[in-house]
Amino acid sequence: MTSSTGLSVEASDVRVIAPAWGAVYALSLCTFTLIASEFMPVSLLSPIAHTLRLTEGQAGQAISISGVFAVLTSLSISSVIGTLDRRHVLLGLTALLIVSGTLVAFAPSYPVLMIGRAFVGVAVGGFWSMSAATVMRLVPEESVPKGLAILNGGAAVATTVAAPLGSLMGGLIGWRGAFFCVVPIALAAVLWQALALPRMPATSGKRSGSMVALLRRPAVLVGLIAVAFFFMGQFALYTYLRPFLEQVTHVSVGMLSTILLIIGVAAFIGNAVVGRVVQRSLTGTLVAAPAVMAAIAVMLAMFGASVTAVMCLLALWGLVSSAAVAWWTWVTRAAPDDAETGGGLMVAVIQLAITVGATIGGVAFDRLGAAPEFVGAALILAMAAVLAIAAGIMLARHLRQIGRPIRTGGRIS
Repeated sequence: MTSSTGLSVEASDVRVIAPAWGAVYALSLCTFTLIASEFMPVSLLSPIAHTLRLTEGQAGQAISISGVFAVLTSLSISSVIGTLDRRHVLLGLTALLIVSGTLVAFAPSYPVLMIGRAFVGVAVGGFWSMSAATVMRLVPEESVPKGLAILNGGAAVATTVAAPLGSLMGGLIGWRGAFFCVVPIALAAVLWQALALPRMPATSGKRSGSMVALLRRPAVLVGLIAVAFFFMGQFALYTYLRPFLEQVTHVSVGMLSTILLIIGVAAFIGNAVVGRVVQRSLTGTLVAAPAVMAAIAVMLAMFGASVTAVMCLLALWGLVSSAAVAWWTWVTRAAPDDAETGGGLMVAVIQLAITVGATIGGVAFDRLGAAPEFVGAALILAMAAVLAIAAGIMLARHLRQIGRPIRTGGRIS
């Protein structure tokens, strides 16, 4: 059949056949805005606390509340949006960033600030839950890894610049002005998506119908456990990187900023090439990333006193960490009939894993010190690599059972 935009689509899954790369780039701008909004408070906690007469701990809850709402939204959005055109849903989620930025920028009190941050969580949870399924409908199957890499490119740029830029803008125009800077970018993202996104009516093909049904698939369950271990290990280390650099490597504030920028730039470079790597071998990417990061964690524990060694190791960490996008490609293969529900599960698992990793990492760091904590993170990442092998085997078996080709651009293994 043909959509109202003139693009040919399949009746079974409403996949857009003519590649809509303009829409993918519009969504990439949205991911930039999402991540910038999410990370902005990191460098602005002190002035927020001072203005609203809060403790820094209370101001920090503005970050955690967005995570809570991201989890809740990711678990419920598939059923909530029902038969709505996905184009309208994406536009609505992006528009929430305009509301959020405005509320936070003009927040007269703590409750209003928290409401504004809750809207960010809804946008983050909803958008990322739908991202894989959306890219599947915008580009041909063999181009899905490339599309996902472009989508995540916006996130990579925001991760690199959000915190330092927020700090700079906060010093020039105040924290309220820094938050309001997100509003025109979000407005531009809404307008670009309105022009570029085709109609995407709800799929009419066979759907699993629930997250429970997807979890009954061995390939999905094992893959999600592997995802959890990957992000748990990653953030058990990354969350405490600053105190490690200050206490073990003994870097200055200027050198600390330089190292963090190196990590961000390396992640951006990695994101630019990860699509091609995933096309060559999906399972290989999923296994290699946590394995290499586990080795880096051990070497950081061993050579943490050397600034040169630490800079090289963390540059490699940033480069390899970009391979996390491969798990979104995995969702499109493990749950091709219901990628929206699968994406929702993925977002919920990632958010919870980050919280757990940061929590247990903090306890270990305080009680045992940096080196044992980093070794513990390495063990978690090594387990993620083992689970990724199992997930790859089960995915290949699942694809054979449903009669789909065992490949994602290139091949699964």
